[in-house]
Amino acid sequence: MQKLNAELSRLYLAPPEGGTRTISLAFRKQAGDGETGHWERLCTVANALQAQSGLPAPAVSVSGDGAFGLWLSLEEPITVAQAQEFARLVGPGADTVAGPLPPCLNQASGKWAAFIHPGMGASFADDEGLDVQPSEAGQLALLEGLESIGPALFAQALEQLRQSAGVSPRAAQQASGAGAAAEGLLLKDATLEDIAAFLHSKNIEPTFRFLK
Repeated sequence: MQKLNAELSRLYLAPPEGGTRTISLAFRKQAGDGETGHWERLCTVANALQAQSGLPAPAVSVSGDGAFGLWLSLEEPITVAQAQEFARLVGPGADTVAGPLPPCLNQASGKWAAFIHPGMGASFADDEGLDVQPSEAGQLALLEGLESIGPALFAQALEQLRQSAGVSPRAAQQASGAGAAAEGLLLKDATLEDIAAFLHSKNIEPTFRFLK
């Protein structure tokens, strides 16, 4: 667990003096969503953040209690109010807190919250949690390539969101012509072969448990 804890600390844990280095969003099913609507809303937000604001790819999780989570890491702490404002502006229709930082057991459901490979998100649409504890190696592989958002880039993205308040991420994405299936964005579905190759690149032998 030492390596995994180090990655979680690098990305998300704030120093003792306060503030937060994490912006998280929870996407739950809403009326009219259908089977995968909540996942598609997460993808729309994540893709817009990368395509419009140039932010690094966020982490994606299942909550163990019926939600997908989107996790943004900040290089330097910001106030909780700033984090809430950013989440509110970027994620209409989403809860502004995705829950406890994965991986962890959801006591109410008995399922595990865990980070997942974004290309497998739709396969979790009916069961947003794991029945067994995720492997440390698999979780580590999903986190160690992620980058944090620098202060200048965060300030620029927040100001951009403020200026375009009232325009949904989907509308902004369509207006700009940004391709949702562009390289590196979440709506690009990954095959099992893609995920296995990713794990092999991390010297991890893939199993079904690792793929989740």
